Amino acid sequence: MRNALRAGAVTAGTTTLLMMSSPAFALVRDDGDDPGSGLSVAETLGLFVGIPLLSFLVIAGLVMLPDMLKGRRRGA
Repeated sequence: MRNALRAGAVTAGTTTLLMMSSPAFALVRDDGDDPGSGLSVAETLGLFVGIPLLSFLVIAGLVMLPDMLKGRRRGA
C-alpha cells in the first residue's frame, strides 16, 4: 500500500512538472531569435542515430584492439 501511494505521488508530481514546462511557452519568439532551417529525416537520423552508433563502434573497437593484437594465449 505504501509503495503504491509513493508511486502515485511520484507520477502525479512528474506529470504536474511536465505540464507546467510544456512547449506551449516556446511559441513566443524572443528578440534575436533566429531558429534557422529544419533538419531533414536523413539529417536527423544521421545526427541522433548514426553518430552515436559510429562513436560506440569506434570506442568498442579501440577497447578490443589490444586483445586482438595480442592473439590468443595458450593455457588461458
